[in-house]
Amino acid sequence: MFYHLLAPLGKAHLFFNLFTYISFRAAGAMVTALLIAFAVGPWIIGQLRAHKVGQVIRVEGPASHQAKRGTPTMGGLIIIAATVIPTLLWAPLNNRFIVVTVIAMLWTGAIGFVDDYLKVVEGRSRGLVAKWKLAAQISFGVTLGVMLLLWPVVSPATIPAAATTVPFFKYLVVVFVPPVYVLFVTGVVTGFSNAVNLTDGLDGLATGLSLIAAAAFAFFAYVLGRVDATGYLNLFYLPGSGELAVFCAALVGGCLGFLWFNAHPAQVFMGDTGSLALGGAFATVAILLKSEFLLVIIGGVFVAEAVSVMIQIGAYRYFKRTRGREYADSHRVFRMAPLHHHFEKLGWHEITVVVRFWILGIFCALVALATLKLR
Repeated sequence: MFYHLLAPLGKAHLFFNLFTYISFRAAGAMVTALLIAFAVGPWIIGQLRAHKVGQVIRVEGPASHQAKRGTPTMGGLIIIAATVIPTLLWAPLNNRFIVVTVIAMLWTGAIGFVDDYLKVVEGRSRGLVAKWKLAAQISFGVTLGVMLLLWPVVSPATIPAAATTVPFFKYLVVVFVPPVYVLFVTGVVTGFSNAVNLTDGLDGLATGLSLIAAAAFAFFAYVLGRVDATGYLNLFYLPGSGELAVFCAALVGGCLGFLWFNAHPAQVFMGDTGSLALGGAFATVAILLKSEFLLVIIGGVFVAEAVSVMIQIGAYRYFKRTRGREYADSHRVFRMAPLHHHFEKLGWHEITVVVRFWILGIFCALVALATLKLR
């Protein structure tokens, strides 16, 4: 909104020329998001407490987590509000990168909201039945994939619509046939939104990792939207993608503001409302930037958490089928999955696990940044 209202005034007043710069608007979006999170956070937490929207804690989880029972959840509403509102204020509303990403965050956030509502408010312990939640995520992924094929955000003359780039290689792309591309996009959206969801198990863990990932993607979006930088670094120039830096910067501010309330001991949890919204947003940003494989690097900790669950379930089912349930129960790969619970079971304090996973998240982001020159 500010871009449309104030940038045209730059011809008459030099100050307003600042609104033409993505870097200025990204900084403005980040600060605005932080302030919105601080402003609406206490009110939303108060409303969640008043309506007794409390977290359900699994009995088989670490004993230390039982004290968290009843802590307000669905706090992802804070992140969504603190990200979407600044984006609409500071980014051009006619930019397709922005429009698609905002819709993605709202869509996947709505799926998580329904799940949280059924699980907490309606008292259905399983929330939105797994198959229906998966169906909703798949419907979004299919819709996004088909839309990007029919109405590409970047001219196919620049890069094919059904393609993705490969890190560490100059101008190397993997081109899919249309049906496979739709399946690929659906897998990225579904897989990563669930990965963030699985990671959200400790105070501040998913929030801090999301903040780090958002900062990394903000940098990549800015670089890929500049013809000079992409020419120097041998990257594909994606006109208009730089505006995603504004969205990602707003997401950094929103996560930072939410972390104020979500840090140990947490006053509120993001719930599926926040985790699915974050995962859907990251996946969509990566897809739009043709950097789906880069998502695996930047979100390396999220991926490790999801893989640990798959390994645990796969090994359990295999041993149960071949050697019986008693053997399967006593021969688990991890003491508990997802991975962060394994380290808790090893005796690590919750704060230790969170901070060390943040450090690993920063390491993953730095490795991703290294791909700009290691080509």
